Amino acid sequence: MEQENAILMLTESYKQHPKHYVAVDCSIFGYEDGELKLLLYPRGFEPSLGKWSLMGGFVQENESMEEAARRVLLQTTGLKDIFLEQAAAFSKPDRDPGARVISMTFVALIRIDIHDKDLARENGAHWWPVTKLPSLVFDHEAIVATGLELLQQKASIDLIGNELLPEMFTLMQLRNLYEAIFQKSFDPGNFRKKVLSIGSLERLNQKNTTESKKGAYYYRFKKYEPGQRSERIVKFP
Repeated sequence: MEQENAILMLTESYKQHPKHYVAVDCSIFGYEDGELKLLLYPRGFEPSLGKWSLMGGFVQENESMEEAARRVLLQTTGLKDIFLEQAAAFSKPDRDPGARVISMTFVALIRIDIHDKDLARENGAHWWPVTKLPSLVFDHEAIVATGLELLQQKASIDLIGNELLPEMFTLMQLRNLYEAIFQKSFDPGNFRKKVLSIGSLERLNQKNTTESKKGAYYYRFKKYEPGQRSERIVKFP
């Protein structure tokens, strides 16, 4: 009887607090042809019907936020088996004119040619260069900026590109990836010195002869060794 009364009191206590909607929004960045892109789709319901939006939706009663993010991504783009990293929560009371919605955001960076971009288009999604993004709904521009900052922080600490570049790649191709992520140019000599000092790359005996007369050596990533890390690759505030 005492336990039942305690449960009843707890239930009544919960009823005194406001209820909010919980949503997920996914910033899916893609790399293709030396350019960083963002996957967007036209919003399918009011408010802001038809305007460009991140992949998003509401968390259902029987799923976690991570499960909701994967479901939403599959439903809106047809994409699956993508690693999503939780980024930040956006909770301003007026962020969604339709209702009080708290959104947990997720970020991914994928190689577009490996995933089926035609499938994404069939579902209404479109890859936009991050340098030419259209106007986005609500606070999605701030969400995108937060996601991009997370990618830059990760790329400044650990050498990335293992899943974004071909198995064999040149240092120019790696630098192009970093320039796309950070949206700025890097001095070729300094970049080469820094990334080679980390010890994560293995130089191959094969050369790419399209980049210069002498040819540029191909590299590949060594197998990851836990704890292997040096100074930041890129100085990030």
